Amino acid sequence: MTTLASELELDCPCCGSTIVVDLNLKRVVRHRERAREDRPELDRAQRILAEEKARREAIFKQSVVDEKGRGDALSKRFDEALKQANKEPIERPARDFDLD
Repeated sequence: MTTLASELELDCPCCGSTIVVDLNLKRVVRHRERAREDRPELDRAQRILAEEKARREAIFKQSVVDEKGRGDALSKRFDEALKQANKEPIERPARDFDLD
């Protein structure tokens, strides 16, 4: 693209993008980002989407298995606590006015 005499083209030292500023308008008129090396190719998009779908499915299946096991573990802990409570003698709770 050609620049006008009133336009100034600047390269950002941080990100490498190019900014075109119109000196008469005192504002940015164009912005162009630097091409990224890690940008995925469009011909690989289908494979990338399939891999992400498989990853999400695996995570979901694992969470279902964990949730099923969680109920069993809680039930087992409850049964153990109930057995322990049955072994302990029943005592009357201490009240504040009984301590005087």
